[in-house]
Amino acid sequence: MIEATAHHYYAIQTTSGHENKVMGLIQRKIEQDPAPEQGRLIRAVMVPTQEVVEIKNGKKVTVVRKMLPGYVLVEMVANQETMHEINGIQGVIKFVGKDKAPAPLRDEEVRRLKGEEVAVEEAAPKEEIPFLVGQAVAITEGPFTDFNGTVEEVMPDKGKVRVSVSLFGRPTSVELDYLQLKGY
Repeated sequence: MIEATAHHYYAIQTTSGHENKVMGLIQRKIEQDPAPEQGRLIRAVMVPTQEVVEIKNGKKVTVVRKMLPGYVLVEMVANQETMHEINGIQGVIKFVGKDKAPAPLRDEEVRRLKGEEVAVEEAAPKEEIPFLVGQAVAITEGPFTDFNGTVEEVMPDKGKVRVSVSLFGRPTSVELDYLQLKGY
């Protein structure tokens, strides 16, 4: 293994659902390091998250979701000592990389995961629309209440769904807010 001398971010695979626990254990190791902050071999740890709008009980709810479930990112110098220290933490499975050498993340990947290069339209939480094209749905609100239809198009940017319903025996397309629908 090549001994690295510069700090880079590395991805660590963890036991599923234990990302925050592993992050806390690594953070504790960082805080207990007596070296000055600039001289530390392990500098930072994070679990990248993003806010997502979901529907629960017919209401929009903003929840925080892990962007990389099962992974923790660590900024460190990759050498035998630091890798052994990280691998010894409960919940850590392995470093992501080829063979035994961990692969550092590219700077643009790290910036994106930190949310530093977020486009204006992506700044708001993304809405997760729980319908798929071709799915059978029932309309629960509005002028088409109690009609059944089929999803033709999902428009996440608008938070709407285009549904084909049968009106007077003819298929008709209607654009509805996804809160007005119930899937089968």
